[in-house]
Amino acid sequence: MILEADDGNLFGTQSVDRSIALLIVIAKGGSAGVSLSEVVTATALKQPTVRRLLMALIRGGLLEQDEDSRRYFLGPECYVLGIIAAERYGIHRLAMDSVRRLAQKSEDSVHLIVRNGLYGVCLERHEGSFPIRSYVLAVGDRLPLPVDAGSLAIFACLSDAEIETIIRLNGSSYAQRYPLFTPAKIHELVAETRQNGYAVNHGLVFEGSWGVGVVIRDPQGNPVAALSIAAIKSRMSPARQASLAAAMKDEAQLIETRIAEMRALSATATKPRRKKC
Repeated sequence: MILEADDGNLFGTQSVDRSIALLIVIAKGGSAGVSLSEVVTATALKQPTVRRLLMALIRGGLLEQDEDSRRYFLGPECYVLGIIAAERYGIHRLAMDSVRRLAQKSEDSVHLIVRNGLYGVCLERHEGSFPIRSYVLAVGDRLPLPVDAGSLAIFACLSDAEIETIIRLNGSSYAQRYPLFTPAKIHELVAETRQNGYAVNHGLVFEGSWGVGVVIRDPQGNPVAALSIAAIKSRMSPARQASLAAAMKDEAQLIETRIAEMRALSATATKPRRKKC
């Protein structure tokens, strides 16, 4: 996540944007943590700026620094925030079995993607047993809609007006990092996805790395997440694309049923009870 050139300003929204970027970089480090130099490289900010922001995040409990290794890790307050957010993103727990089954059946890499504004975020990845792997998303990766197959499956279910807005707002990201995603190409992919009932990324991010995605909807029919399978091009014939999509649709339906059941239980639990006379 490369930020704009560092001008030393640590106030206002720029500071907030930079702090968020630091949290995302360190989150991707997982249990191994991230060193100061790695954060500096990932963000392209000056070391004194990074250090001051890291210290502020540590004071807020969002980060920790190991005394021995001096590496940075997410802090306890991130755990608390994650627990609170779990009510909205409980789909992760509901989809875990489906992700594992798909990885076992397909032998390829399976991902759970959720929408976060203009982006698709990878919440879960499970790798299959096939020895040759394509480029796969890592947990925590955030790509502009509709760059990967999962976010394309979500994107194609949005209204035409919302699609146009997202294309406009993500325009600079496409141009800088994903040049094959022109507005014309994106409209072509949307039309193809709507016609087929599933999304296909034809190696547009990394040549030879293909993906198939299927949307997951909430009880109101809104696209909230997607399942996707990534594999090398030779394993993505049209027939296998359709076969993988069919398997993902079955699992997506199971997840949708679980979402509906969970919400029904939640509504029942929070419904006021009548007092007995």
